[in-house]
Amino acid sequence: MSTATTTIEVTGSTPAETYDVHVGRGLLGVLPGVLGERVRRVLIIHPRALRATGETVRQQLLDAGYTALLAEIPDAEEGKHIQVAAFCWQVLGQNDFTRSDAIVSVGGGAVTDVAGFVAATWLRGVKVVHLPTSLLGMVDAAVGGKTGINTSEGKNLVGVFHPPAAVLADLDALATLPRNELVPGLAEVVKCGFIADPVILDTIEQQPEAVADPGSDVLRDLIERAIRVKADIVSTDLKEAGRREYLNYGHTLAHAIELAERYQWRHGAAVSVGLVYAAELGRLVGRTPDDVADRHRTILELLGLPVSYRGDRWKTLLDGMRRDKKARGDLLRFIVLEGLGRPSILEVPDTSLLFTAFQEIAD
Repeated sequence: MSTATTTIEVTGSTPAETYDVHVGRGLLGVLPGVLGERVRRVLIIHPRALRATGETVRQQLLDAGYTALLAEIPDAEEGKHIQVAAFCWQVLGQNDFTRSDAIVSVGGGAVTDVAGFVAATWLRGVKVVHLPTSLLGMVDAAVGGKTGINTSEGKNLVGVFHPPAAVLADLDALATLPRNELVPGLAEVVKCGFIADPVILDTIEQQPEAVADPGSDVLRDLIERAIRVKADIVSTDLKEAGRREYLNYGHTLAHAIELAERYQWRHGAAVSVGLVYAAELGRLVGRTPDDVADRHRTILELLGLPVSYRGDRWKTLLDGMRRDKKARGDLLRFIVLEGLGRPSILEVPDTSLLFTAFQEIAD
Protein backbone atom coordinates (compact mmCIF):
# COMPACT_ATOMS: atom_id res chain seq x y z
CA MET A 1 0.00 0.00 0.00
CA SER A 2 1.58 3.25 -1.16
CA THR A 3 1.75 6.04 1.42
CA ALA A 4 3.19 8.71 -0.86
CA THR A 5 1.08 11.71 -1.84
CA THR A 6 0.33 12.40 -5.49
CA THR A 7 -0.41 15.97 -6.55
CA ILE A 8 -2.44 16.61 -9.70
CA GLU A 9 -2.75 20.20 -10.90
CA VAL A 10 -5.94 21.57 -12.38
CA THR A 11 -5.05 24.70 -14.33
CA GLY A 12 -7.36 27.60 -15.13
CA SER A 13 -7.31 30.76 -17.17
CA THR A 14 -6.34 32.72 -14.02
CA PRO A 15 -4.28 31.84 -10.92
CA ALA A 16 -7.51 31.86 -8.88
CA GLU A 17 -8.86 29.01 -11.03
CA THR A 18 -5.72 26.87 -10.62
CA TYR A 19 -5.50 24.39 -7.75
CA ASP A 20 -4.04 21.05 -6.70
CA VAL A 21 -5.74 17.74 -6.04
CA HIS A 22 -3.74 15.82 -3.42
CA VAL A 23 -4.23 12.04 -3.39
CA GLY A 24 -2.77 10.08 -0.49
CA ARG A 25 -3.29 8.97 3.08
CA GLY A 26 -3.42 10.94 6.33
CA LEU A 27 -3.89 14.25 4.51
CA LEU A 28 -5.69 16.14 7.27
CA GLY A 29 -2.43 17.75 8.34
CA VAL A 30 -2.19 19.43 4.92
CA LEU A 31 -5.36 21.46 5.47
CA PRO A 32 -3.93 24.42 7.46
CA GLY A 33 -1.25 24.97 4.83
CA VAL A 34 -3.86 24.96 2.09
CA LEU A 35 -6.09 27.46 3.90
CA GLY A 36 -3.18 29.82 4.51
CA GLU A 37 -2.52 32.52 7.09
CA ARG A 38 -5.03 35.05 5.80
CA VAL A 39 -8.05 32.89 6.70
CA ARG A 40 -9.33 33.37 10.24
CA ARG A 41 -12.74 31.68 10.28
CA VAL A 42 -13.61 28.31 8.73
CA LEU A 43 -17.06 26.73 8.37
CA ILE A 44 -16.92 22.95 8.08
CA ILE A 45 -19.99 21.61 6.26
CA HIS A 46 -20.59 17.91 6.81
CA PRO A 47 -23.50 15.44 6.66
CA ARG A 48 -25.16 13.98 9.69
CA ALA A 49 -23.46 10.62 9.10
CA LEU A 50 -19.98 12.20 9.37
CA ARG A 51 -20.48 14.15 12.58
CA ALA A 52 -17.39 12.59 14.20
CA THR A 53 -15.23 13.28 11.15
CA GLY A 54 -16.41 16.88 11.06
CA GLU A 55 -15.45 17.28 14.71
CA THR A 56 -11.99 15.83 14.02
CA VAL A 57 -11.43 18.37 11.25
CA ARG A 58 -12.70 21.14 13.52
CA GLN A 59 -10.28 20.18 16.29
CA GLN A 60 -7.39 20.09 13.82
CA LEU A 61 -8.19 23.65 12.74
CA LEU A 62 -8.69 24.89 16.29
CA ASP A 63 -5.26 23.52 17.19
CA ALA A 64 -3.83 25.38 14.19
CA GLY A 65 -5.25 28.68 15.47
CA TYR A 66 -8.39 29.04 13.34
CA THR A 67 -11.90 29.82 14.52
CA ALA A 68 -13.67 26.69 13.29
CA LEU A 69 -17.42 26.09 13.22
CA LEU A 70 -19.55 23.13 12.16
CA ALA A 71 -22.66 23.11 9.96
CA GLU A 72 -24.37 19.73 9.92
CA ILE A 73 -26.63 19.07 6.94
CA PRO A 74 -28.83 16.13 5.87
CA ASP A 75 -27.18 13.11 4.29
CA ALA A 76 -26.81 12.57 0.54
CA GLU A 77 -29.17 14.33 -1.91
CA GLU A 78 -31.44 15.46 0.94
CA GLY A 79 -28.80 18.07 1.69
CA LYS A 80 -28.85 19.60 -1.78
CA HIS A 81 -31.75 22.00 -1.32
CA ILE A 82 -32.07 25.76 -1.13
CA GLN A 83 -33.24 25.53 2.50
CA VAL A 84 -29.95 23.83 3.41
CA ALA A 85 -27.93 26.47 1.59
CA ALA A 86 -29.94 29.17 3.41
CA PHE A 87 -29.10 27.53 6.75
CA CYS A 88 -25.40 27.66 5.90
CA TRP A 89 -25.67 31.31 4.80
CA GLN A 90 -27.30 32.05 8.15
CA VAL A 91 -24.40 30.47 10.04
CA LEU A 92 -21.90 32.45 7.96
CA GLY A 93 -23.76 35.72 8.55
CA GLN A 94 -24.24 35.22 12.26
CA ASN A 95 -20.53 34.56 12.68
CA ASP A 96 -19.32 37.49 10.57
CA PHE A 97 -17.60 35.53 7.83
CA THR A 98 -15.75 37.82 5.43
CA ARG A 99 -14.37 37.28 1.93
CA SER A 100 -11.01 36.30 3.41
CA ASP A 101 -12.54 33.40 5.37
CA ALA A 102 -13.21 29.89 4.08
CA ILE A 103 -15.47 26.86 3.86
CA VAL A 104 -14.36 23.23 4.09
CA SER A 105 -16.58 20.41 2.82
CA VAL A 106 -16.33 16.99 4.42
CA GLY A 107 -18.37 14.27 2.74
CA GLY A 108 -19.44 12.73 -0.54
CA GLY A 109 -20.45 14.32 -3.81
CA ALA A 110 -23.69 15.84 -2.53
CA VAL A 111 -21.91 17.68 0.30
CA THR A 112 -19.23 18.87 -2.11
CA ASP A 113 -21.90 20.27 -4.44
CA VAL A 114 -23.84 22.20 -1.81
CA ALA A 115 -20.76 23.42 0.11
CA GLY A 116 -19.26 24.66 -3.14
CA PHE A 117 -22.51 26.42 -3.97
CA VAL A 118 -22.62 28.11 -0.56
CA ALA A 119 -18.99 29.22 -0.97
CA ALA A 120 -19.64 30.54 -4.48
CA THR A 121 -22.65 32.60 -3.40
CA TRP A 122 -21.53 33.96 -0.01
CA LEU A 123 -20.23 37.50 -0.61
CA ARG A 124 -20.00 36.52 -4.29
CA GLY A 125 -17.35 33.94 -3.59
CA VAL A 126 -15.15 32.73 -0.73
CA LYS A 127 -12.43 30.07 -0.59
CA VAL A 128 -13.53 26.44 -0.39
CA VAL A 129 -11.46 23.32 0.22
CA HIS A 130 -12.99 19.90 -0.43
CA LEU A 131 -12.25 16.80 1.66
CA PRO A 132 -14.18 14.13 -0.28
CA THR A 133 -14.88 10.99 1.73
CA SER A 134 -16.43 8.89 -1.04
CA LEU A 135 -14.99 7.47 -4.25
CA LEU A 136 -17.54 9.45 -6.25
CA GLY A 137 -16.54 12.65 -4.49
CA MET A 138 -12.84 12.07 -5.14
CA VAL A 139 -13.03 11.35 -8.85
CA ASP A 140 -15.95 13.55 -9.82
CA ALA A 141 -17.76 16.05 -7.60
CA ALA A 142 -14.75 17.57 -5.82
CA VAL A 143 -12.77 18.18 -9.02
CA GLY A 144 -13.81 20.71 -11.62
CA GLY A 145 -15.48 23.56 -9.78
CA LYS A 146 -19.09 22.66 -10.56
CA THR A 147 -21.48 23.39 -7.70
CA GLY A 148 -25.22 22.89 -7.54
CA ILE A 149 -28.41 22.22 -5.67
CA ASN A 150 -31.51 20.32 -6.75
CA THR A 151 -35.05 21.54 -7.33
CA SER A 152 -38.26 19.56 -7.66
CA GLU A 153 -37.82 19.83 -11.44
CA GLY A 154 -34.41 18.19 -11.61
CA LYS A 155 -30.87 17.69 -10.40
CA ASN A 156 -28.24 20.46 -10.27
CA LEU A 157 -30.46 22.92 -12.14
CA VAL A 158 -29.29 25.75 -9.88
CA GLY A 159 -25.55 26.21 -9.59
CA VAL A 160 -22.41 28.11 -10.48
CA PHE A 161 -18.82 27.35 -11.43
CA HIS A 162 -16.50 27.96 -8.45
CA PRO A 163 -13.11 26.18 -8.43
CA PRO A 164 -11.88 25.07 -5.00
CA ALA A 165 -8.62 26.25 -3.46
CA ALA A 166 -7.60 22.60 -3.15
CA VAL A 167 -8.93 19.05 -2.95
CA LEU A 168 -7.61 16.59 -0.36
CA ALA A 169 -8.54 13.07 -1.47
CA ASP A 170 -7.60 11.05 1.61
CA LEU A 171 -7.77 7.39 0.61
CA ASP A 172 -8.04 6.32 4.26
CA ALA A 173 -11.65 7.55 4.14
CA LEU A 174 -12.54 4.76 1.71
CA ALA A 175 -11.66 2.07 4.24
CA THR A 176 -14.83 2.78 6.21
CA LEU A 177 -17.16 2.65 3.21
CA PRO A 178 -19.39 -0.42 2.80
CA ARG A 179 -18.90 -2.16 -0.53
CA ASN A 180 -22.37 -1.07 -1.70
CA GLU A 181 -21.26 2.56 -1.29
CA LEU A 182 -17.78 2.15 -2.76
CA VAL A 183 -18.68 0.22 -5.92
CA PRO A 184 -21.24 2.70 -7.37
CA GLY A 185 -18.52 5.35 -7.44
CA LEU A 186 -16.63 3.16 -9.90
CA ALA A 187 -19.18 4.06 -12.58
CA GLU A 188 -17.57 7.50 -12.88
CA VAL A 189 -14.16 5.83 -13.14
CA VAL A 190 -15.47 3.57 -15.93
CA LYS A 191 -16.83 6.66 -17.69
CA CYS A 192 -13.36 8.20 -17.69
CA GLY A 193 -12.00 4.98 -19.15
CA PHE A 194 -14.39 5.07 -22.08
CA ILE A 195 -14.03 8.75 -22.91
CA ALA A 196 -10.28 9.15 -22.46
CA ASP A 197 -8.20 6.43 -20.76
CA PRO A 198 -8.84 2.81 -21.89
CA VAL A 199 -6.15 1.54 -19.49
CA ILE A 200 -8.80 1.98 -16.79
CA LEU A 201 -11.01 -0.53 -18.60
CA ASP A 202 -8.18 -3.02 -19.08
CA THR A 203 -7.34 -2.86 -15.37
CA ILE A 204 -10.93 -3.49 -14.30
CA GLU A 205 -11.22 -6.48 -16.61
CA GLN A 206 -7.94 -7.95 -15.38
CA GLN A 207 -8.29 -7.28 -11.64
CA PRO A 208 -11.96 -6.72 -10.72
CA GLU A 209 -11.53 -7.75 -7.07
CA ALA A 210 -8.56 -5.46 -6.47
CA VAL A 211 -10.51 -2.60 -8.03
CA ALA A 212 -13.10 -2.84 -5.26
CA ASP A 213 -10.51 -3.14 -2.46
CA PRO A 214 -10.19 0.28 -0.76
CA GLY A 215 -6.65 -0.52 0.40
CA SER A 216 -5.28 -1.66 -2.95
CA ASP A 217 -2.80 0.23 -5.07
CA VAL A 218 -4.87 -0.85 -8.07
CA LEU A 219 -7.84 1.23 -6.91
CA ARG A 220 -5.53 4.12 -6.09
CA ASP A 221 -4.12 4.04 -9.62
CA LEU A 222 -7.64 4.11 -11.09
CA ILE A 223 -8.60 7.04 -8.86
CA GLU A 224 -5.55 9.00 -9.96
CA ARG A 225 -6.19 8.16 -13.61
CA ALA A 226 -9.82 9.30 -13.38
CA ILE A 227 -8.79 12.53 -11.65
CA ARG A 228 -6.20 13.19 -14.37
CA VAL A 229 -8.84 12.70 -17.07
CA LYS A 230 -11.11 15.22 -15.43
CA ALA A 231 -8.27 17.63 -14.63
CA ASP A 232 -7.10 17.58 -18.24
CA ILE A 233 -10.57 18.33 -19.60
CA VAL A 234 -11.52 20.92 -16.98
CA SER A 235 -8.20 22.73 -17.41
CA THR A 236 -9.14 23.55 -21.01
CA ASP A 237 -12.87 24.16 -20.46
CA LEU A 238 -13.96 25.28 -17.00
CA LYS A 239 -17.47 26.41 -17.93
CA GLU A 240 -18.52 23.58 -20.24
CA ALA A 241 -18.30 25.47 -23.51
CA GLY A 242 -16.67 22.57 -25.33
CA ARG A 243 -14.76 19.45 -24.24
CA ARG A 244 -16.15 19.45 -20.72
CA GLU A 245 -19.46 18.22 -22.08
CA TYR A 246 -17.75 14.86 -22.64
CA LEU A 247 -17.77 14.37 -18.86
CA ASN A 248 -21.56 14.16 -19.13
CA TYR A 249 -21.29 10.79 -20.86
CA GLY A 250 -24.10 8.64 -19.47
CA HIS A 251 -25.50 11.44 -17.33
CA THR A 252 -28.53 12.59 -19.33
CA LEU A 253 -30.48 9.41 -18.59
CA ALA A 254 -28.76 9.02 -15.20
CA HIS A 255 -30.13 12.32 -13.88
CA ALA A 256 -33.60 11.42 -15.16
CA ILE A 257 -33.42 8.10 -13.29
CA GLU A 258 -32.38 9.87 -10.10
CA LEU A 259 -35.30 12.27 -10.43
CA ALA A 260 -37.75 9.43 -11.17
CA GLU A 261 -36.47 7.54 -8.12
CA ARG A 262 -36.65 10.66 -5.93
CA TYR A 263 -32.91 10.36 -5.39
CA GLN A 264 -33.17 7.00 -3.66
CA TRP A 265 -30.81 5.51 -6.26
CA ARG A 266 -27.10 6.13 -5.80
CA HIS A 267 -25.68 8.46 -8.44
CA GLY A 268 -23.16 5.87 -9.59
CA ALA A 269 -25.83 3.23 -10.09
CA ALA A 270 -27.83 5.62 -12.26
CA VAL A 271 -24.70 6.56 -14.22
CA SER A 272 -24.02 2.87 -14.84
CA VAL A 273 -27.41 2.45 -16.52
CA GLY A 274 -26.91 5.76 -18.33
CA LEU A 275 -23.59 4.59 -19.77
CA VAL A 276 -25.14 1.45 -21.21
CA TYR A 277 -28.01 3.51 -22.64
CA ALA A 278 -25.62 6.00 -24.27
CA ALA A 279 -23.67 3.12 -25.76
CA GLU A 280 -26.85 1.61 -27.22
CA LEU A 281 -27.91 5.00 -28.58
CA GLY A 282 -24.51 5.46 -30.17
CA ARG A 283 -24.73 2.00 -31.71
CA LEU A 284 -28.25 2.70 -33.02
CA VAL A 285 -27.15 5.84 -34.90
CA GLY A 286 -24.11 4.10 -36.33
CA ARG A 287 -21.43 5.88 -34.33
CA THR A 288 -20.44 3.42 -31.61
CA PRO A 289 -18.81 0.16 -32.80
CA ASP A 290 -20.46 -3.03 -31.57
CA ASP A 291 -17.45 -4.19 -29.56
CA VAL A 292 -17.23 -0.86 -27.72
CA ALA A 293 -20.96 -0.84 -26.98
CA ASP A 294 -20.89 -4.42 -25.73
CA ARG A 295 -17.91 -3.72 -23.50
CA HIS A 296 -19.97 -1.26 -21.42
CA ARG A 297 -22.34 -3.94 -20.25
CA THR A 298 -19.55 -6.48 -19.67
CA ILE A 299 -17.41 -4.21 -17.48
CA LEU A 300 -20.27 -2.76 -15.44
CA GLU A 301 -21.74 -6.21 -14.79
CA LEU A 302 -18.28 -7.39 -13.74
CA LEU A 303 -18.39 -4.72 -11.03
CA GLY A 304 -21.92 -5.69 -9.99
CA LEU A 305 -23.45 -2.43 -11.21
CA PRO A 306 -26.95 -2.21 -12.78
CA VAL A 307 -27.24 -2.14 -16.57
CA SER A 308 -31.04 -1.97 -17.00
CA TYR A 309 -34.04 -0.01 -15.76
CA ARG A 310 -37.81 -0.39 -15.51
CA GLY A 311 -39.40 -0.46 -18.94
CA ASP A 312 -42.66 1.11 -17.73
CA ARG A 313 -40.98 4.41 -16.72
CA TRP A 314 -40.11 5.71 -20.19
CA LYS A 315 -42.46 8.72 -20.19
CA THR A 316 -41.21 9.81 -16.78
CA LEU A 317 -37.62 9.47 -17.92
CA LEU A 318 -38.24 11.40 -21.13
CA ASP A 319 -39.81 14.25 -19.17
CA GLY A 320 -36.80 14.26 -16.88
CA MET A 321 -34.34 14.37 -19.78
CA ARG A 322 -36.20 17.29 -21.36
CA ARG A 323 -35.63 19.28 -18.17
CA ASP A 324 -31.97 18.40 -18.06
CA LYS A 325 -29.55 21.34 -18.15
CA LYS A 326 -27.78 19.79 -21.15
CA ALA A 327 -30.86 20.21 -23.37
CA ARG A 328 -30.87 23.01 -25.96
CA GLY A 329 -34.37 24.14 -26.93
CA ASP A 330 -36.24 21.11 -28.26
CA LEU A 331 -33.04 19.16 -28.81
CA LEU A 332 -31.80 16.61 -26.32
CA ARG A 333 -28.01 16.33 -26.29
CA PHE A 334 -26.12 13.14 -25.57
CA ILE A 335 -22.48 12.21 -25.53
CA VAL A 336 -21.81 9.09 -27.61
CA LEU A 337 -18.60 7.31 -28.53
CA GLU A 338 -17.19 6.91 -32.01
CA GLY A 339 -14.59 4.57 -30.52
CA LEU A 340 -12.63 4.19 -27.30
CA GLY A 341 -11.51 7.63 -26.16
CA ARG A 342 -13.44 9.31 -28.98
CA PRO A 343 -16.51 11.03 -27.49
CA SER A 344 -18.76 13.27 -29.58
CA ILE A 345 -22.02 15.18 -29.22
CA LEU A 346 -25.30 13.84 -30.58
CA GLU A 347 -28.35 16.10 -30.83
CA VAL A 348 -31.57 14.11 -31.03
CA PRO A 349 -34.73 15.78 -32.36
CA ASP A 350 -36.66 12.49 -32.72
CA THR A 351 -37.72 10.92 -29.43
CA SER A 352 -38.66 7.68 -31.17
CA LEU A 353 -34.94 7.10 -31.62
CA LEU A 354 -34.43 7.51 -27.90
CA PHE A 355 -37.27 5.09 -27.15
CA THR A 356 -35.78 2.46 -29.46
CA ALA A 357 -32.46 2.67 -27.67
CA PHE A 358 -34.24 2.45 -24.32
CA GLN A 359 -35.72 -0.92 -25.30
CA GLU A 360 -32.19 -2.33 -25.18
CA ILE A 361 -31.91 -1.60 -21.44
CA ALA A 362 -35.58 -1.93 -20.45
CA ASP A 363 -36.11 -4.41 -17.64
